[in-house]
Amino acid sequence: MKLGIIGGYSGRKMSIPIDNIRHAESLGYDSIWTAEAYGSDAVTPAAWILAQTTKIKVGTAIMQMPARSPAMAAMTAMTLAELSGGRFIMGLGASGPQVVEGWHGVPYGKPVTRLKEYVKIVRQIISREGPVTFEGSQYQLPYTGEGATGLGRPLKSILHCEEELPIYAANITNAGVAAAAEVCDGFFPIWMDPEKASVFDEPINKGLAAGGRQRTDFDIAPFVTCIVGDDVEQCMMPIRGSMALYIGGMGARDKNFYNDYAKRLGFEEAAIKIQDLYLAGKKDEAMAAVPEELIDACHLVGPADRIRERLQRWKAAHANGQVGSMLIGSQQPEALTLIAEEML
Repeated sequence: MKLGIIGGYSGRKMSIPIDNIRHAESLGYDSIWTAEAYGSDAVTPAAWILAQTTKIKVGTAIMQMPARSPAMAAMTAMTLAELSGGRFIMGLGASGPQVVEGWHGVPYGKPVTRLKEYVKIVRQIISREGPVTFEGSQYQLPYTGEGATGLGRPLKSILHCEEELPIYAANITNAGVAAAAEVCDGFFPIWMDPEKASVFDEPINKGLAAGGRQRTDFDIAPFVTCIVGDDVEQCMMPIRGSMALYIGGMGARDKNFYNDYAKRLGFEEAAIKIQDLYLAGKKDEAMAAVPEELIDACHLVGPADRIRERLQRWKAAHANGQVGSMLIGSQQPEALTLIAEEML
């Protein structure tokens, strides 16, 4: 099992817990992941962390695709991969229409199509097999559409990227997971019940078949929050807030992928209730409506011995080839140590 830690994105001020990251590196953690929303970006902290470490890989979970052209993303990734000796991982995501159109000022478009086209262009650029051309519904290289000068020409990257550069995607819809399995090296479920990993089997198999790839070519890397403490319910409280936000408020009533995902995990009644309460402005009640069973299925909370016991479910999922990595969200060094001792 590969272990990673989730760095997240900034609040009002930038703060990168480099001591915690170096602690994880010393324990044998494989990766640290940065993020972006509409404050700090994902790339600058990734570069800063790579410069402050020696072994741990640094990935983006995620770089927002609509914020960068595929060529710009490829240039950034190749630069970081070369400077770090192959320690950069490109993690991509569509973000959501509220951010894409409200913040970046571009159409949300077709996120699944965008992912496939984006990754194909990035791989063309990295391979340097020839000047890059592409004709898709989201991207055209060279661009010949409205406003074009007609002077664009196919180009080949000046930089030779000789380092391995894995590409991951953030998806939970069936179509998105299938697209990731077709063109990427792995994907991030925002949370996951290791005993219900089979919810992804059909789209993964469909995508792998379309890409002519094997299951061993594709990593499933869920986010797992870990909070160590004597009071299990108290440990669950921060997770309640996060899950209520995503299940209840991350998207419109009829277009919330996280709500749909909670239903697929077997919590349909709770998902409906959480959304109703959240959209009515009753956020505390929405938090209270998040089932303990759902939190406990997807995360690690409570005393150390309890967490060790709950980790056996993840070991079994790894042994069955259903989970390749765990990306741990925790501010507690003792939690990172506990998980490393049990899983590495």
